[in-house]
Amino acid sequence: MLFGHGDDFYSSQNEIKMNFSSNVWHGVNLEKLQEHLNEQFEKLTRYPEPDAASLKRLIARRNEISDDHIVVTNGSVTAFYLIAQAWKGAKSTILIPSFSEYEDACRLHDHDINFCPSTEDLTDISLEGQDFCWICNPNNPDGTLWHRSELLKWIDANKQTTFVVDLAYAGFTTEDMLKPSDVIAHPNMILVLSISKAYNIPGLRIGYLVSTVEKAKEINKYVIPWSVNAAAIEASKYILIHPAQFTLPIRKWQRETADFIYQLGKLDGLEILPTNTTFFLVRLKKGSASELKSFLLEKYGILIRDASNFRGLDESYIRLSTQSAVENDTLVDALKEWLK
Repeated sequence: MLFGHGDDFYSSQNEIKMNFSSNVWHGVNLEKLQEHLNEQFEKLTRYPEPDAASLKRLIARRNEISDDHIVVTNGSVTAFYLIAQAWKGAKSTILIPSFSEYEDACRLHDHDINFCPSTEDLTDISLEGQDFCWICNPNNPDGTLWHRSELLKWIDANKQTTFVVDLAYAGFTTEDMLKPSDVIAHPNMILVLSISKAYNIPGLRIGYLVSTVEKAKEINKYVIPWSVNAAAIEASKYILIHPAQFTLPIRKWQRETADFIYQLGKLDGLEILPTNTTFFLVRLKKGSASELKSFLLEKYGILIRDASNFRGLDESYIRLSTQSAVENDTLVDALKEWLK
């Protein structure tokens, strides 16, 4: 297990006043969800459904596919480990820099791993002899993405390879992304989605994968009964049934991101990398990510993501996720002080 993901709130000895390290939508009003979970509290006195069947049916209905294409998991990370386990010893290509758990899952289950730097032109990447290709779209940590049409073209051109596509941040862009129903026409895909990130409930650990029926059956062999708890099931069902309560104002958040990047770009000593989402990488031209993280925590109670442990990056990289305008301005002022 790699310690050092974003939002290491739990390990800080300082009070966290502002959190730029976690890629979740920070503006969700969770009062009605909290009320609903309080009303459902008695369900915690019973075992949950072994396979989250009622939630699976709702997800299937929402995405116009049958529920035997779906495996509900204890967070999207669990899905990666299940896939790696189901095809133990496979040959896997991982596009980097990206989420470290693809590599950790593959190593745990003896995959032969090939790392390939991400590129704008996917046709430059050879997948000859590769059983799997693991990609994040939009990508964590840099927020870049491949458009739906070019990604599907690449997937169709490499039918011998199964593409594990992490769509955890699909809601964090206005671009046209892959959809769960795409697995019908493109069977060499496994799509992994998160229910928590767009609704600010990462602590509940809830996600799911969508694949062909055959692949879902193979993955289900390794699913532990009751691995998704009752609270996570009830919260997810409530969100799916009441979508209007949880609309993510992505265009507004993107405008705030553009303004945040503009303000950061005025500071000497920082290089802001392009993004298609609401989070992005910053390269420090002096000092290290760990030094800056300590400074911000100790003096301002601000938490950022030290991105140096992403394969392909070094100690000069941090990742930021846009927060409120007041918090963004506070971080900009704190960075001015540190850069002096």
